[in-house]
Amino acid sequence: MSGLIIAAPTSGAGKTTITLALLRLLSRQGIAVRGAKSGPDYIDPRFHEAACGAPCPNLDAWAMSPDRLRALATGDGLLIIEGAMGLFDGAPPDGKGAVADLARLLQLPVVLVIDTARMAQSVAAMVAGYVHHDPRVRVAGLVLNNVGSDRHETMLRRALASLDLPILAAVRRDPALVQPSRHLGLVQAEERPDLEAYLDTAATALKRSLDQTTLLNLAVPLPTAAPATQLTPPAQIIAVAQDPAFAFSYPHMLQDWRDQGAELQFFSPLADQPVPDAGFVFLPGGYPELHAGRLAGNITFLESLRSASKHTDIYGECGGYMVLGDGLIDAGGTRHAMAGLLSLETSFATRKLHLGYRSLTPLGGPFTAPVSGHEFHFASTIKVQGTPLFKACDAEGTQLPEMGLIQGHVSGSFAHVIDASS
Repeated sequence: MSGLIIAAPTSGAGKTTITLALLRLLSRQGIAVRGAKSGPDYIDPRFHEAACGAPCPNLDAWAMSPDRLRALATGDGLLIIEGAMGLFDGAPPDGKGAVADLARLLQLPVVLVIDTARMAQSVAAMVAGYVHHDPRVRVAGLVLNNVGSDRHETMLRRALASLDLPILAAVRRDPALVQPSRHLGLVQAEERPDLEAYLDTAATALKRSLDQTTLLNLAVPLPTAAPATQLTPPAQIIAVAQDPAFAFSYPHMLQDWRDQGAELQFFSPLADQPVPDAGFVFLPGGYPELHAGRLAGNITFLESLRSASKHTDIYGECGGYMVLGDGLIDAGGTRHAMAGLLSLETSFATRKLHLGYRSLTPLGGPFTAPVSGHEFHFASTIKVQGTPLFKACDAEGTQLPEMGLIQGHVSGSFAHVIDASS
């Protein structure tokens, strides 16, 4: 078990593309490799899994304890962790949760991906700053991305020569490597009919310049993991919505429930499947706003959900929370009737970004102890009435308005629960 981290100075430098290319390239060669994603991200991990065929955990240094992080990082083969944002970027005020925290905790080297599209000799000053900023974080190699030409590459290599860092690859600028995105990130992996071709194209592009031997030699053993606290299953049988409208569930949460004996039954609201008989129903987040008209017309799903709510606990996060409400207004201003189980109206016609970590204290509902979570959505709340689900603080400990709703057996909020409070 060994690992390394793919990071960058900023978002948009190409971390995801380089990580996916590397995972696909190594797995094509029969090398045991797996990915992990730093921070609260539902979309990139599914691309990791498609690239190499191995489960991809989230490693969240803000929301998870050190023991939890070590336990989730444990596994066979080479672990390649894709960072989020810039290497030292994290929650306010001091950057807690940055990928640099993972590098320090797991004692892993960092491969820095540099977007060189608008840069020449200045690349050396930037890299030198990252190398020397924190001696506990070892920048061990570089990938030059979006290189324009042979001449451009020569300038970059000459400028960087004095830093004595291996340049592991110099990837040419290529429109075929650009991925489509929407308001919460990349278009989901399961929505990409060209995904396999894209992954192979990215792997081939990286292979042209990759010093694979040097890169693999940078990986170091992962630290020993101790048993970590897990999230308690809310019931013996749990029904989980799973399709493109309800895709944002954390694998570690579902695995926690399985590890403690719970049985998971998956169903698709988009396919108008009924809610299975269960002791608990979980509607994760996703993109219900893109499918609101279809969901509003799926009578089998909605009627079975309403029927289950009379005797079964139902919990929705973000998108799932909105579907439990009375109505959802899409980006075009059309209102769609939802399940009507919470006194809630939400809208995408007037978008507002809500983003940040949340410390959550339950006031009822399925959680019995404080949890850590994350909020990331553009929906506006038009109406909300009833008993709140959580007391909430932001990453700096500032008290926020109470979040979510509880009505009878039904509860939910815009927060995505990540882990037990650490």
